[in-house]
Amino acid sequence: MAQALRLAERGLFTAQPNPRVGCVIAHAGDVVGAGWHQRAGEPHAEVFALREAGERARGATAYVTLEPCAHHGRTPPCADALIAAGMARVVIASEDPFPQVNGRGIDRLRAAGIMVETGLQREAARELNIGFFSRVERHRPFVRVKLAMSLDGRTALANGTSKWITGEAARADVQRWRARSSAILTGSGTVLADDPRLTVRLTNGPLSPRGEGWGEGNLRSQEPPSCPSPIPEGARGRIAAPLRVILDRGLRTPAGSHVLDGEAPTLLLHAADPVVADDRFAQVERAIVPAHGDGLDLHAVLALLAGRSCNEVQVEAGPVLCGALFAAGLVDELLLYVAPLLLGDSARALLHLPTLTGMAARWRLQIIEQRQFGGDWRLRLRPI
Repeated sequence: MAQALRLAERGLFTAQPNPRVGCVIAHAGDVVGAGWHQRAGEPHAEVFALREAGERARGATAYVTLEPCAHHGRTPPCADALIAAGMARVVIASEDPFPQVNGRGIDRLRAAGIMVETGLQREAARELNIGFFSRVERHRPFVRVKLAMSLDGRTALANGTSKWITGEAARADVQRWRARSSAILTGSGTVLADDPRLTVRLTNGPLSPRGEGWGEGNLRSQEPPSCPSPIPEGARGRIAAPLRVILDRGLRTPAGSHVLDGEAPTLLLHAADPVVADDRFAQVERAIVPAHGDGLDLHAVLALLAGRSCNEVQVEAGPVLCGALFAAGLVDELLLYVAPLLLGDSARALLHLPTLTGMAARWRLQIIEQRQFGGDWRLRLRPI
């Protein structure tokens, strides 16, 4: 199962919106087949493993990181393929909560006389697909907020200058987190202040909107030695650009902004307005969501993105939007880069949060990982 999980991780950057799944087939103590789900619409992990195993799959055990599907989607049911191959036993790390599966794969295997066991390394399998489980079970994506700060908790000088707080290695790591995300979300304030591109920039420039046009070797270079989960060889040319999502209540995004350039698929969310057409937005999609105070209803925003099959959303925004997400209880993970420098009291704060009247109301976070990138540190934290 550990080998199956490592295989599943190879789909970290390419399988979405599908879950990342690996499969290993063992017979008499020997691995006879292995595979992983590479891209939505293409064969699932079990199919690749069965192809490799051939006749040796009969009477064997399959170790699968997620319950085999039992429905016809873009590919036939994997449960049927395992039954047809004559498997004797199937060990599943995690059940699949997707409504069209949700136990049906397990039931079909057992009805065919196959021994089925579940739960082996379940938590590891769920962690690998944390966004998929969030979307299916909570009906919203997993929200990861990325911030960079100085040791004194500042993100920019008083005049707004923020390039660069962190070094090249830390910034390259951010690109990898972008690459595994379904969407990158920001607010109009950040667009006005920084004019970000919000694209995945690896060796030779940004990704194409459909993950095409990458030559050999383009995905391998900007990976710091300490960076986990290197983009695998099989991912070359297959990483689609994440959806850029701009929260712009009053349509303030100016013409000429990078996020309007069509370089990546872009969704601009705004409140109801009388504008029917605007040349500024010719290359982006627009949608209306309810307003909430001075901004937009963040719960409605995430529900909309879940409806578009977004699993993981990376937020790269200013202190107001990031603070609002924290205050609404919508932040699942904080990706915090800390640079060994000081910016002083007049520099801009990390987050705008409501004033607390007692320590009992404080936001408590748990550090789940810490790594060094060049001279900077990256902390991964989750709310307790």
